[in-house]
Amino acid sequence: MDLQQRKLNAAWLSVFSNTGLVMMKLTAGLMIGSVSIISESLHSGVDLLAALIATYSVKKSGTPADTGHPFGHGKIENISGAIEALLIFLASGWIIYEAIDKLLHPEPIEYVSWGVGVMLISTLVNIVVSEMLFKVAKETDSIALEANAWHLRTDVYTSAGVLASLMLIWASHWISVGPDIHWLDPVAAIGVALLIMRTAYKLTLHSARDLMDTKLPADEETWIRRLIETQQPLIRGFHRLRTRKAGNFRFIDFHIKLDPHMSVEASHGITEELTANIKKRFPDGSVTVHTEPCDGKCAGECLSGCLLSGTERENVLQK
Repeated sequence: MDLQQRKLNAAWLSVFSNTGLVMMKLTAGLMIGSVSIISESLHSGVDLLAALIATYSVKKSGTPADTGHPFGHGKIENISGAIEALLIFLASGWIIYEAIDKLLHPEPIEYVSWGVGVMLISTLVNIVVSEMLFKVAKETDSIALEANAWHLRTDVYTSAGVLASLMLIWASHWISVGPDIHWLDPVAAIGVALLIMRTAYKLTLHSARDLMDTKLPADEETWIRRLIETQQPLIRGFHRLRTRKAGNFRFIDFHIKLDPHMSVEASHGITEELTANIKKRFPDGSVTVHTEPCDGKCAGECLSGCLLSGTERENVLQK
């Protein structure tokens, strides 16, 4: 199975699991009057919408480059992640509003055991599905799947919090003189919202980074630099290394300095070998290598990437 198909399968799994959880939570929340479970159903509803957006973006990002999009469609995954983050913020605001209203106008919760069962199932399902999404996202370098996985991982934590509050309320029902702790339900809902907002903030930063054409991580750029350096003495220097990322696609551009008397065929062979080696590490990378003659007169940006020793530079100058 190719990477694109694995991404799509993982995205569809999230859609199906969230559909079931939304229906289950909403039904249970309305039946027992729990605002925390209803808020969790909304959270899962946002997760479902996010999963649908992620599925579309994953499918679209795999479309080959065309005339209108010569650099491919990779950034749609970053746009997807940013939209998902916005949806989380909106859902969080609604949850807090409903929870405060519940605190001001408290109502007893009936059939708490149903809520406990629903939240336990939700927690277990999201643990399994989020782990699978994280694994596929890492293997395929998909920001859309990673965002979706964080949605579900947040749902794990929030569902566990709601589960704990409902279990305490349930236990209090068995103690005839126990205190009235139904306020735990809306408090847990507010906790859910705050955790969701925190995740949304992180997703926004992560998604927007590549939209702003931020360079590749330091370890990846270091690896590229060291690869170029291994070609010394054929390559006398390099400069203007520029990198960026769009979804799982990487764009790498740099200049290399070669012997001015080298044949076009030989210089082309060097650039082809460099490109092939980089693509072994980054299969979806687009590599552009510019060749320039080196006369030994290093200055400015050329000096910073010079691979010649002092003696070698003198020899070049004397030719």
